[in-house]
Amino acid sequence: MALTLELGLQNDLANQIDDSINTGGGTANMKFETSADGEVATINFQNPAFGASVAGVITLQGTPLEDNNADAGTIEHFSIYARSGTKQLEGVVLVAGGDINITSLVIASGDTVELTSFSITVPA
Repeated sequence: MALTLELGLQNDLANQIDDSINTGGGTANMKFETSADGEVATINFQNPAFGASVAGVITLQGTPLEDNNADAGTIEHFSIYARSGTKQLEGVVLVAGGDINITSLVIASGDTVELTSFSITVPA
């Protein structure tokens, strides 16, 4: 038998993710990184980073967001860092079927990397 989260708890947990990302005095961001954790591009978030949870889903605010001066590299994953600088979560970047999809994983120096939308879902 599987557990089922009620909507109120889904929303509380999703909002807690946003609260954790918004903790600290710096700027929360998403870093696109190589397989060796080398930084290729950084997308800075607004504060708060996400809107209030609806049906267990928080959606990144202010999109599209971009880094218009990326470093050269092949993107393998992304990491989200809180305003405190603490890594909060990591996900896979692919051309299709990833946690984030991007048109090309190979980025040249000075390229623009744009994030058009991003959301996090707490499952029921």
